Amino acid sequence: MKSKNEDYAMSHRPTNETQLRKLITSTPVEGSPEAMRKAFAHIAGLHDTSDVEEIDRGGVRCLAIGVGPELIWFHGGGYVFGSPETHLTLARDLASYGLRIILPAYRMAPEYHWPAPLEDAVAVTEDTLATTGSLNLGGDSAGGHLAICVALRQQADCLALVAPNTDRSGKSTTRRRTTDIMNEDSADAALASMIMPNVNPTHPDASPLLGDLSKLPAMHLEVAATEVLLDDSLLLARQAALAGVETSLHVTPGLFHMFPLWPDCLPEGAEALQRIARFVLAKNEGLDAG
Repeated sequence: MKSKNEDYAMSHRPTNETQLRKLITSTPVEGSPEAMRKAFAHIAGLHDTSDVEEIDRGGVRCLAIGVGPELIWFHGGGYVFGSPETHLTLARDLASYGLRIILPAYRMAPEYHWPAPLEDAVAVTEDTLATTGSLNLGGDSAGGHLAICVALRQQADCLALVAPNTDRSGKSTTRRRTTDIMNEDSADAALASMIMPNVNPTHPDASPLLGDLSKLPAMHLEVAATEVLLDDSLLLARQAALAGVETSLHVTPGLFHMFPLWPDCLPEGAEALQRIARFVLAKNEGLDAG
């Protein structure tokens, strides 16, 4: 049953791009980790949890929604904020196409450092492989980075990503942009320093772009044209394709980092999630994504 707070939050969610932009620009995600978590949760909004299951997967708490082939989705938030709860609208939309979405509550900074999130992610995916015999991975932003790091270690069936962090070595030139209302390079770097204080930026854990991308499964990426992490996706798509990985990429003009989090008020966000769902379902049916 929904609480009064959930009813209020859902009734006050933005209904169009103008309202969403106003909400984002008036709610800076800054300050202490707790302040950042509250601000991001406010932007993402509370969600109806009446159709959501809480499960244990490899000793990690997860939320699950939907019926169908499983897609493990790692939430974004720079490894400092965000949660399975903040990503329920995205998950519910993906589930509506016939997928079962699993959202792991992996450990985050500053309470924990790398490789704690990776250890949790591997525990979830190992249990998933043992249970279902297949592994579909996805994630947005830092969650996309985490999904790639897992896919470089474990054999997955497919990889679906929304604007993943892939490069901290300086190759990604769009990180210098100021056109993204949801992200900026200095803030992104500060978050990275919390989770990876002792990891060299050229190490594949920090910059999976520099890893052995031939190990990746078929991959689909969604990214916004004006966002800071555009190059992170463009470079990954190019390098993966050169390494022989089946790769598809869709760039949506005009929007901002993590825009598919709001498919209920951004038609482009809904379209991006539909492309992801079609890709994952096709790979699980042994068909071309089309």
